[in-house]
Amino acid sequence: MEQINHSVRIIDIAQENAQQRIDNFLRLHLKGVPKSMIYRIVRKGEVRVNKKRIKPDYKLQVGDSVRIPPVKVDPENALPSPKLNSIKNLESEIVYEDDGLIILNKPSGLAVHGGSGLDFGAIEGLRALRPDARFLELVHRLDKATSGCLLIAKKRSMLRALHEQLRQKTMKKQYFALVKGQWDKKDRLVREPLLKNAQDSVVKVSPLGKASETHFKIIQRYEGATLIEASPVTGRTHQIRVHSACKGHNIACDERYGDKQFDSLMKDLGLNRLFLHAAHITFFHPVLEKRMTVSAPLCPRLEELLGKLQRS
Repeated sequence: MEQINHSVRIIDIAQENAQQRIDNFLRLHLKGVPKSMIYRIVRKGEVRVNKKRIKPDYKLQVGDSVRIPPVKVDPENALPSPKLNSIKNLESEIVYEDDGLIILNKPSGLAVHGGSGLDFGAIEGLRALRPDARFLELVHRLDKATSGCLLIAKKRSMLRALHEQLRQKTMKKQYFALVKGQWDKKDRLVREPLLKNAQDSVVKVSPLGKASETHFKIIQRYEGATLIEASPVTGRTHQIRVHSACKGHNIACDERYGDKQFDSLMKDLGLNRLFLHAAHITFFHPVLEKRMTVSAPLCPRLEELLGKLQRS
């Protein structure tokens, strides 16, 4: 049986790969090798850093010496999962690209990365589309059900620069959400602490939670619904969804925090996904040395729903 045989390699880590997780580093250097196999050879101690065993989350340091063992893979297993056939459409969802950055209009229903029972996510899809890319890493995350702007760094220097902007809260994100009822224009700012349940990942407002802040603006009013723009200052899990719901304005078709009666009405109009979309993202481009805003259009289904609400 024909096999892909990766020979033993010793790689010395330079500044470009410093602080990168070893599992991500190995995925770049073991093209076609399933992620499960990469984790297995790390756990078995076949991958060594400075002649020592390491864990999959080990972060590389300048000067580290990484031993990558020979890996044999059945070519049939080396190919992307059949489910990845759908990711060929990701190419048409790229709304911006340059030498250091990709901005994807992530579809609703696609996780940003594989894991927790998922074969693949947006980042695995892009890596499959770009097998020669030396570096592709998520800058931030979006919920699986949320669509819109997702930043992927093509260089470690870009990743570091954008991560610093996230830490400094200078990167701005604006989301469109369709919510139940008539949003009160007085509720321009919601500051409610959010607590995440470790067992089921459900988030709730709680005095024991982390400080959270979201700015809201009314875009359009409809009969029984409001299209709002949400701008989170903090980046808590499910922040916009919970802050909207705590004001009595649940986001349409939110399976966790939604309103069943409102969702039923929206489904009758053809909505089959969460109406939360990362429409705009503003950041400082470290190479172009300018602040820029990139936008991702609503998918046709969301546009159709708004058209129906406008006419009703």
